[in-house]
Amino acid sequence: MISDDLARPCPGMHPLMNTSSGCPSNAGPRRVVVGSSCHRRRFTSGVAVTASSEVRVADSIHGTQGLFAGTAWHYARYRPSYPEALFDDLIRRFGLDGTGRILDLGCGTGQLTLPLAAHVDEAVGVDPDPEMLAEAAQRSRETGVTNVTWAQGSSADLGGGYGRFRLVTMGRSFHWMDRGRVLALLEDMVDDSGGLIIANDSCLVRPATVWQRAIERIQARFLPADFVPPVPPSGRADDDGHLTHEEVLGRSQFRRVDRRTYEFERVWTVEQAIGYLYSTSLPLRRVLGEERTAFEHTVRAELLTIDSSGRFAEPVTLEVLTATRP
Repeated sequence: MISDDLARPCPGMHPLMNTSSGCPSNAGPRRVVVGSSCHRRRFTSGVAVTASSEVRVADSIHGTQGLFAGTAWHYARYRPSYPEALFDDLIRRFGLDGTGRILDLGCGTGQLTLPLAAHVDEAVGVDPDPEMLAEAAQRSRETGVTNVTWAQGSSADLGGGYGRFRLVTMGRSFHWMDRGRVLALLEDMVDDSGGLIIANDSCLVRPATVWQRAIERIQARFLPADFVPPVPPSGRADDDGHLTHEEVLGRSQFRRVDRRTYEFERVWTVEQAIGYLYSTSLPLRRVLGEERTAFEHTVRAELLTIDSSGRFAEPVTLEVLTATRP
């Protein structure tokens, strides 16, 4: 079974994210709240934020934790961080000099929020899952980051209550949102000279290598025959999602779009790969139930047959869209 004593720091990533010890190495919301913030703040639309380092939820946004329910522990430890080159580019592009504010939508456990927080006056991370926010708050305590507010909410709950931001980031999350509606709401939240960042990278279970294809086959074999994986929501303002992110941005105020890609390799151990599988929206760990031990044993045996060193390289392409007003 996967345990946190199998995890290790990930060299090559932003130093603040090394507490996510299992990651692979690199070459208007309701009254809820949050925070490891160093000061007290009250948003005007009823979101109370305290200086507590614990996440306290007064009322659930959706009545359920949603797509990633039960994955937060693995998400914090096995979801890859972003390369330091990305943060260097964002700091330079948006002049992040220790002033201003950033908003991270769908922040998860803080993979984007925490490294950027050191370069602004205040960062706000928003996610619908309280367990994700609890892990994020724990990471901020461990790294000594005190200027982040963690707020439970979703992209559907945006409004004037959060204030204005120099930069809004969405890492591995924009495809789950009603993209057109979110962009319209952000028009009044982003500074005139600010912008948006949408980052998406390769997925370990998309079979680019022999070992990834082996995982894909094993996962399919263990999933129930009637299992239907989650998909981005339909009935959205962007015509049910058939448009690319760039096309949706082209219909918004943020239609000046720059696309940049970062290509590198991630190296995984067997335990890290399994931990990652348990961090997705599938949700594999819960679906496997009593078959979980057999699944882990099968993955481990098959991967070690492919490469007895137990180290597996994944070719990664990280795509980053920077969107600003013309």
